Amino acid sequence: MKMSEELEVEFAKQITREYESSFLYRQLAIEVELRDLPGMASWLRAQSAEELTHADRLIKHLTDRDNHPVIGDISIPSIKVEEIADVFEIALEAERAVSEGIRNLYIQAEAEHDLDSRPTIDWFISEQVEEEATVSEILGRLRLVHGDGSGLLRIDAELSAA
Repeated sequence: MKMSEELEVEFAKQITREYESSFLYRQLAIEVELRDLPGMASWLRAQSAEELTHADRLIKHLTDRDNHPVIGDISIPSIKVEEIADVFEIALEAERAVSEGIRNLYIQAEAEHDLDSRPTIDWFISEQVEEEATVSEILGRLRLVHGDGSGLLRIDAELSAA
């Protein structure tokens, strides 16, 4: 069943957010690559790729329902990284923004009684809880080591295995 134009627009906004998040994660990976932290860079690149799969999942939902997905204008905020913790603070902010977009999508679908969107949106809600928790945990650990070289290298090594 085709969804309403209004809901299609909300899905398009979320698709755009996923692409923006992907590019932001890639830029964050560059920032840590420049600081010789290959494990963190690898983890951030993987997050970038995952955001693209999220966009694809939303696109597929729309095309399966005979709607027309549209990718909006991509904008990436300027970032300034002084400490490694800054990278993950930026990532956590981005995840929270994506989560807010998913919640708005849910509210719109509920208002329209669009039951066909529920499984897709529910999956994203669960995914975002996990994403925020993971980034928050990494950030918490980085704050604990407070820039200590050996602590950073340990976290870097752990993220390379993730």
